[in-house]
This record gives sequence, C-alpha cells and structure tokens, in this order.
Amino acid sequence: MTLAPFGTRLRAAMDARGPLCVGIDPHAALLDSWGLADDIAGLERFTYTVVEALADAVAVFKPQAAFFERFGSRGVAVLERATADLRQAGGLVVMDAKRGDIGSTMAAYAEAFLRPDSPLFSDALTVSPYLGYGSLKPAVDLARASGAGLFVLALTSNPEGSEVQRAVREDGRTIGATMLAHLAEENAGETPMGSFGAVVGATLGDLSAFDLDINGPLLAPGIGAQGATPADLPKVFGAAVRNVVPNVSRGVLKAGPDAGALRAAAERYANEIRESVA
Repeated sequence: MTLAPFGTRLRAAMDARGPLCVGIDPHAALLDSWGLADDIAGLERFTYTVVEALADAVAVFKPQAAFFERFGSRGVAVLERATADLRQAGGLVVMDAKRGDIGSTMAAYAEAFLRPDSPLFSDALTVSPYLGYGSLKPAVDLARASGAGLFVLALTSNPEGSEVQRAVREDGRTIGATMLAHLAEENAGETPMGSFGAVVGATLGDLSAFDLDINGPLLAPGIGAQGATPADLPKVFGAAVRNVVPNVSRGVLKAGPDAGALRAAAERYANEIRESVA
C-alpha cells in the first residue's frame, strides 16, 4: 500500500486528535520515578504502558532511539514493537535518531527508518544537516518515495546550537536560515503542507528574524519541563504556528504509570495547544 505524503497525513492526524507530539524518552530517572528498574524489563513495562494508554488518542509520537539502543538488541526490539503498535493504532511516529552522514552511509540510515519493509519504518525521521544539506539527499529521496517525512535540525533549543546554527555565511545568511530555505524549496507547491520539516525549539523566544513559513511542519521541543508553555507558541512561531508540532515528553510521561493519568495529561496539553494556536 502506498502511503499518502507525510505532510497530508500529519495535518489530518493533528486536526483529528489535536496538535500534540508525545516524546517517549525512557531515561533512567523517569523509569525510577515510575518505580521501575533501569533494565530491559523496566523499559518494556514503561514503553508498552505508554503505547497502550496513548496510541489511539495522540496524533504524533517521538521515540528517542538512543534510550532504546542503550539496551542493545533487546532494546531495539522493544522500539520495533512500539513503533509498529503505535502506527497500527493510527498514531504517527517520528523517530528521533538525528542521523547524518554522507553517501552510502546516509542511504543506510535512511533505509533503517524510511524503507517501508524495515522493522523500524517510521512516518518521519529527525536528521542532522551539518555535513551540508546536500548530504541528506538519500534520506530526502527515500522519504518522498515511501510517503515519509524528515525533520531537519535548524534552530535547536540547546545553548550550544547557536554557534553553528546562527553562524553567518559569506552571503550574510545564517546557517539556520539556510536550512529553512532548503526546506521551503522541498515543500514548494505541496498541499495542505509539505513533508519536510524543521526542528525549532519552543524555548527560543522571538524568531521574527527567521522565515519559518516553509510550508512544512515545525517540530517544537521544549514545552513542559524545559520551560515553554502552549501560550508561548504564537509568540515564537508567528504566522507559521498552525504548522507547529509541539512536543511534550516529561510533562506527559511524569503522570505515569497510571494509564488514565497519562491520557488525562496528554488530553490537557492537546487542548491547551489547540486553544493557543487556533
């Protein structure tokens, strides 16, 4: 079955379930707060509880691949099952793996997450463009062919990111702005929006110096534990706010392990975001 483009499916999912992405980040401290050991049994219990509680209610999920990979092959197996179960229930999966390389290696990364017959096939993948935007071409091409999408690191919320992303090129444009411009080209003419998005931190404050209108999604980490609120979104993203995919991780996950509390927390954030971006 050929998938509709990611941008089309993302818009439909957010309209139906609310504009919320829940991060799935099973780090040791969070497992401990649930009363779970930092081992494969704890990982399984945590992950499958989140999936069972939220898979049919939340639009987008963002598993952080590293927190599964640290357990080796058994951890990756948990990630494979969770990815398949989330997608089966109608959730979209953005695999947060931040892959980036050149040539055949970039192609192999893309095949791991964007080839439809891969055990880790995801609706979208986070990628790093800092070997040059052109290095992402194997991932761009495979995403187009499979109906998947990409989220390119453009303006991240970590303080260290500015030394690269806000560096100025010879033409006077910053690196971050250059990445946004590349994505606007990828999405040109697509409706209701393109499938190639940017990662833009919700904690960055005034971004009016950047053209965020890329006709594609803007994955926005930073809401909740990192300090941003749903009310901040219009101030940060301006006219592009309708295409924002706000990510909340600890703000929802700390409500566990009770499934009802997890659903209530996700619903609360989705409603607050919907009201802020309307």
